[in-house]
Amino acid sequence: MTKLAQRPVLAPVQSQKNAARPTPSQRHWLKRGLSQAGGKLPLFDETGRRVNERTVRCCIENGWSEPWFANPIKPNWLVCKLTEAGRSVAKPDGGG
Repeated sequence: MTKLAQRPVLAPVQSQKNAARPTPSQRHWLKRGLSQAGGKLPLFDETGRRVNERTVRCCIENGWSEPWFANPIKPNWLVCKLTEAGRSVAKPDGGG
């Protein structure tokens, strides 16, 4: 029997551009948390539509937001709050 070489486990590669700056829609969502108690981020946009899950998950992956608590009524909805990194990129003079 031959022994297979072990491949190192690598973290997903993110471009520096995406890691350093949120997209306009991500930044808009993050900005809305600046005026909320505890930095709570909204589940819905200004027109009443649910915030895109990809926006939410990308912000979590980049460390700009974090899950806050489980929503017992809608367990698949992520209730999030801003992190310090999220506050930095959401401010008018930050990250973009």
